[in-house]
Amino acid sequence: MAWNEPGGGNRDPWGGKSGGDQQGPPDLDEVVRKLQERLGSLFGGNKKPPRGEPDDQGGGSGGGFPGLPGGGFNRKAAGVVAGILFVIWLGSGIYIIQPAERGVILRFGAYAYMTEPGPHWHIPYPFENVVKVNVDEISSFTHKATMLTQDENIVELELTVQSRIQDAADYLFQDQAPEKTLRDATETEVRKTIGASKLDYILTEGRGAVATTIKDRVQNLMNQYKTGLEVTSVNMQPAKPPEQVKESFDDAIKAREDKERLENKAEAYANEIVPQARGEAARMEADGKAYRDRVIASAEGESARFLSVLGEYAKAPEVTRERLYLETMEKVLSETNKVLLDVKEGGNSLVYLPLDQLVNKQHAGSEAKAAGQAATPPAASEQGQAPKKDTRDSARERRER
Repeated sequence: MAWNEPGGGNRDPWGGKSGGDQQGPPDLDEVVRKLQERLGSLFGGNKKPPRGEPDDQGGGSGGGFPGLPGGGFNRKAAGVVAGILFVIWLGSGIYIIQPAERGVILRFGAYAYMTEPGPHWHIPYPFENVVKVNVDEISSFTHKATMLTQDENIVELELTVQSRIQDAADYLFQDQAPEKTLRDATETEVRKTIGASKLDYILTEGRGAVATTIKDRVQNLMNQYKTGLEVTSVNMQPAKPPEQVKESFDDAIKAREDKERLENKAEAYANEIVPQARGEAARMEADGKAYRDRVIASAEGESARFLSVLGEYAKAPEVTRERLYLETMEKVLSETNKVLLDVKEGGNSLVYLPLDQLVNKQHAGSEAKAAGQAATPPAASEQGQAPKKDTRDSARERRER
């Protein structure tokens, strides 16, 4: 039977009774109060006020849900709440390590193990705790110093050291102040390296080597101290002298640059002139060898020709002598511009002479002779070529004999 139907007892759904002719919905404050009382009964029990005192619940029938004993319901609710809290506690152990991080697990405050990137679970607090360390972050600092070199010169240096965390466990537990240890180690190794190097080496080609040496030595110290840091780079700025001696230092550098420039210029000139001299020497040597071979071949040919003529002369002296004389005269007269006429007595003395052809022939012979002299290699004149005996003298001597 509905609560608002006739005969329903005029009862409202919240457990109250409507007195008299009261009609309409219950008061909102009354509803909230009763709801609070019932929630309180779940955790604090269902206590009734002493007899004679008014019931705070206003209904006289007590709080709680009908049909359930208050104590049993409280135990079940406590178990449910405890289970929910236990699940929440277990879920608090889930954590995610980013790709640039490493997770360091502490068990009761002591180092237990380290986890890689990804989702993980650990025993929740207070048993274990996780510390996330970024191992990809690059940190840097600048170190400036004024120090003495091996050759007792003062130099000012400025270098930048970059590092990152290599071992998260060592970084957290092996060294109390890894960054300070890195700074101290850098200062130590810089002074050690610069003190063992000369100024010229530091200012010129040795700057990169000095930076590399400092980086390696600092990293060795970091490994010995187990700081968990890795020195990624050491960038050294160009060294400079103190302000008090800057002008003299600049003059020395300028003189050194002039020296290098002149040395480079001289080396370039030597690289240019030496190959030319070697080529000229090789050419002259080749010309000398060619002249030697030509003279030897010519001498051998003259000797063979002379021997052959000698053999013919021994067989027929008169004929050979006449032939040699004619050949010699033909050669001599072919190189002169004179014309000899053999006119018999009573003969015709009118003869046509082609003077233009004779002049052209003489001019051509002069040019050929000049060209032959120009073509003679210098080595021939330097070696003192023996002058050839005039063939006309030889012919004359043979004719006289």
